[in-house]
Amino acid sequence: MPGFDERLLAGLGVFTAIADAGSFAAAGEQLDMSQSGVSRAVARLEQRLGVRLFDRTTRVVSLTEEGRRFHAQVLPLLAGLEDAAHAAQAGRTSVRGRLRVQLDPFFSRMALGPRLGEFLALHPQLTLDLVTRDQLGDMVADGFDLAVRFGHLPASTLVARKLLDTRILTVAAPAYLARRGRPATPQAIAQEGHACIDFRDSASGRPFPWEFHRRRQRLQVPTDGRLVVNDAGTLLSTCLAGYGIAQVMDFGTRALLDAGQLVELFPDWPDERFPLHAITPSRHQAPAKVQAFLRFVVGVVQTGEP
Repeated sequence: MPGFDERLLAGLGVFTAIADAGSFAAAGEQLDMSQSGVSRAVARLEQRLGVRLFDRTTRVVSLTEEGRRFHAQVLPLLAGLEDAAHAAQAGRTSVRGRLRVQLDPFFSRMALGPRLGEFLALHPQLTLDLVTRDQLGDMVADGFDLAVRFGHLPASTLVARKLLDTRILTVAAPAYLARRGRPATPQAIAQEGHACIDFRDSASGRPFPWEFHRRRQRLQVPTDGRLVVNDAGTLLSTCLAGYGIAQVMDFGTRALLDAGQLVELFPDWPDERFPLHAITPSRHQAPAKVQAFLRFVVGVVQTGEP
């Protein structure tokens, strides 16, 4: 309604209290207002509407014909507002409704997807809408309640919580090493002309540089750049097939290393890390559904991928 303000809503509350209680004094007691305050609220409401709502005598207060019609129209509206307030309050304390989450594709496929059934079984009143993207985009405009993403985040008004720092490993399949030999140092990758699988940074559009970190040492090695991918699943499958060397996250690939399907080439360069963040659009207390999903994600991260 044009020009709506809280004084109109307060006046409606006073109006219905008088109609229910039968007097200004009784309404004032219910609302903890003075009788003069009740009278002023009604006068303002009548002036706003341009009609008289009550017939007043020294002993009796009764609704006018216009007042009765207005009362019949207002009651369901106020009941709807009260229901909405209760629903909003319930959303703070109970896990229900629709939750829209944006996920890093690799995290969704390798860690979260196989365990989503557990979360939904715990919260039968919740509908979960998951969207995987290679970029964060505009969370607020796109209507996301939460995002879970790998990578370093630019400065913004969004609220980020770091969930883990995973190691970056340089790996190859045994078949590739049998064919081409194992490089003894990071520099040997370029010097010996090894095939490399580059991964494109969705933020910059360029491949991530190949870096090696050891305490305070930082080393960057050029790659041949013949194959560039933007999907972690494709990166892994191509590497497993023996095409070449790749840099991957320890999170999501540890089982492949333990099974001998991939070999870590430079364990003596162990200090490059890549973060995983949970991101929310506001610093205000998150609804219960967001808090519940975040606890679930933290549990997945702590126990590791399936």
